[in-house]
Amino acid sequence: MRIDEDIKLDFKDVLIRPKRSTLRSRAEVDLKREYIFRHSNLVWQGIPVIAANMDHTGTFEMAQVLAKHRLLTAIDKFASVEQWKKQSKEMRQHCFVSSGTRDQDFEHLKKVMAAVDCSLICLDIANGYSQHFIDFIKKTRELFPNKIIMAGNVVTGEMAEELTLAGVDIVKVGIGPGSVCTTRKKTGVGYPQLSAIIECSDAAHGLKGHVCADGGCVVPGDVAKAFAAGADFVMLGGMFAGHDECSGEIIEEGGEKFKRFYGMSSEEAMTRYHGEVAGYRASEGKSVNASYKGAVENTILDILGGLRSTCTYVGAARLKELFKRTTFIKVTQQLNDSYTSCEVCTSQQVSD
Repeated sequence: MRIDEDIKLDFKDVLIRPKRSTLRSRAEVDLKREYIFRHSNLVWQGIPVIAANMDHTGTFEMAQVLAKHRLLTAIDKFASVEQWKKQSKEMRQHCFVSSGTRDQDFEHLKKVMAAVDCSLICLDIANGYSQHFIDFIKKTRELFPNKIIMAGNVVTGEMAEELTLAGVDIVKVGIGPGSVCTTRKKTGVGYPQLSAIIECSDAAHGLKGHVCADGGCVVPGDVAKAFAAGADFVMLGGMFAGHDECSGEIIEEGGEKFKRFYGMSSEEAMTRYHGEVAGYRASEGKSVNASYKGAVENTILDILGGLRSTCTYVGAARLKELFKRTTFIKVTQQLNDSYTSCEVCTSQQVSD
């Protein structure tokens, strides 16, 4: 046993210091990115925000709206081949085909990829530290050498490097930060998300890899902090929950409207898709009633508007420049959730 006494930070622990800017309007900010991926050598262009591959948010209805803004959707792994075939070729280019790591998951992935023209794959597992996962990544890369593969989740630099070397183009970063994830409470395992992004992006970028921050964003400012910390993509679950484009019926309670939202490791999800929670494990997710928010269009505009505003505060004309223009300030959070004292966090400072 050892104790790592280095300070680790979450989104709530920092603010972004403003800097002199020559930008006159948020409209001048370009949020589009272009990436060339290490293993597939494919080029992708768009705004690097992804709807999470949960059955509530990872829907084709969500993808249709996000695609109009050049955003991505990780379709949940339970979508059938027939559902995939119904989607237009253009829309499918904005979607990840998601898969677990069981033998039946691999067979389903092969069937979907054989049936539709899609260049994006998401391999999703709660514990990305297992040798089984590394072996699965290598098997998938061997079968699909020219596809963009995103895989995770991990939270440390050395594992980001291992996944990248194993064949992953985009390493998914985050253990326990999600709003309906209870891994930290059930297992005691986790890592503050901002520090995880900083460390994993540094490791992956050194190998010409990319990272996706997955979990922990509850407001547009958190999305901006994730990009400022070095994330190439940001995946959102809770922020996209509760909309018309999400799965599930509208529930009315006490005069308010909700939609059911749960983690994919929750008892509700495992009972729905596997019949029960296996006797050897505990659920690591929870179920909540997410406030009904109507059409997702307004939420998209709010997130993108927040990002543009962040860029204007630090003088970044493009999203690509945000990382280089960011200085994080470590803050002390009081019980009333207001920031009342701060100091420049030189250890996380990024020079202009």
